Amino acid sequence: MKNTASNYKTLLYITGCCFFMLLTTATYAQTQMRGKVEVIKDPRVDTLIARKLNAGGGSTQGGYSSSGYRVQVYTGSDRAAAYKAQAKFQQNYPDISAYITYREPDFKVRVGDFRTRLEATKMMEQLRPWFPLMFIIAEKINPPKLDSDTH
Repeated sequence: MKNTASNYKTLLYITGCCFFMLLTTATYAQTQMRGKVEVIKDPRVDTLIARKLNAGGGSTQGGYSSSGYRVQVYTGSDRAAAYKAQAKFQQNYPDISAYITYREPDFKVRVGDFRTRLEATKMMEQLRPWFPLMFIIAEKINPPKLDSDTH
């Protein structure tokens, strides 16, 4: 995974250098010849830019995330149990997101995108009957959509 990230960084660096050289050449050509400059761009540049924007935050809201809290309701090495915990949560709270992550050897199910620790604590108290062992985790969250009607 680190190798892939390194390849992308290298590719973005090379692309940036190409843009700089292209702009420098175009500027020089315009000042020397006073003619028409035609720039031909490789379509893969658009693909790289789109990948860079999508890789930024992982959020559905313009690709940004912020610091916040989630409640971890399951930790264990059983994949089926992790999906079962996620389904149990989604059955009771369909409007709140649940995330499954895997870091060897454990699966973790974390729920919610809470801006404050107090919101996460309230959710944890509501979940106590279904999930006895829970933790509040500080991490990057996908901020909830703001209602445009409240302005």
